[in-house]
Amino acid sequence: MKPIQIFYSEKYHYALPEGHRFPIDKYVLVKEQLLYQGIIQPEQLNDPGLVEDETIYLVHTQEYWQQVKSLNLPPCMVRRIGLPNTDVSVLRARCSVNGTIKAAQAALKNGIGMNLAGGTHHAYPDRGEGFSTLNDIAIASTFLLKEELVKRILIIDLDVHQGNGNAFIFGQNPFVFTFSMHGKDNYPIPKENSDLDIALSTGTGDKEYLEILGRTLPDLFIHHCPDIVFYQAGVDVLETDKLGKLSLTKEGCLTRDRIVFQACQKYGVPLATSMGGGYSAKIADIVDAHSNTFKVAHEIFA
Repeated sequence: MKPIQIFYSEKYHYALPEGHRFPIDKYVLVKEQLLYQGIIQPEQLNDPGLVEDETIYLVHTQEYWQQVKSLNLPPCMVRRIGLPNTDVSVLRARCSVNGTIKAAQAALKNGIGMNLAGGTHHAYPDRGEGFSTLNDIAIASTFLLKEELVKRILIIDLDVHQGNGNAFIFGQNPFVFTFSMHGKDNYPIPKENSDLDIALSTGTGDKEYLEILGRTLPDLFIHHCPDIVFYQAGVDVLETDKLGKLSLTKEGCLTRDRIVFQACQKYGVPLATSMGGGYSAKIADIVDAHSNTFKVAHEIFA
């Protein structure tokens, strides 16, 4: 099998203002750790480029995107997103979306593709929130359907926060099945209705989490018969996470990824992965957990 293609660009990371780099620094550090450990090689990294406006409009309203793009987003909407509305943040959002589109295209060709960014599942058609300016998975899914590259899509969202943007966007779409397993007491409150929501109690640990996931996934593959899976692999499920309320260990988080990857392999479904959240107090915990996602992917698919 060909080496896994990973889509990544750090052009727009360190150019952000210092006070807004906390959610962003991890991407560069994960890339460096993957290279240092020999998990990936430099030639696997591909700059995805920038998504075009017409592709963004498959999901987002023209009014909202023009406000973002022209740097005229109202302050209340900027606060809701939690990132500055600057030229760099606009470019970064476009790059992140294109990374997920390219990862999906690579997955359809080679079985797997990975975006070393993305997972911005809180963005709605007319607004962003929760570090999500554009909804990369929703845009990529809609793009694949429009181009008739796939007929049925399964979104597996294992971030600690519900994928409320995806749930809303695809609420009436029979071709996209949204599955979100998240913390019951976490943001967003109130939540949207996914096709399948599993809301876990605060403090849920490895054993219960992995048992639930392991018995849930087979039915999704068998009954929905997806042509591709979009996997939102947030690591804010860790017990060390500042914004999460679950209690997974790094080993539990790694096993979670293995369960998803093995299910895709078993059922022969291409897999496009994006990173999602991670907000542990020690950035090393975030980097380790995200790196494990790529490590397990290479063990199974490379």
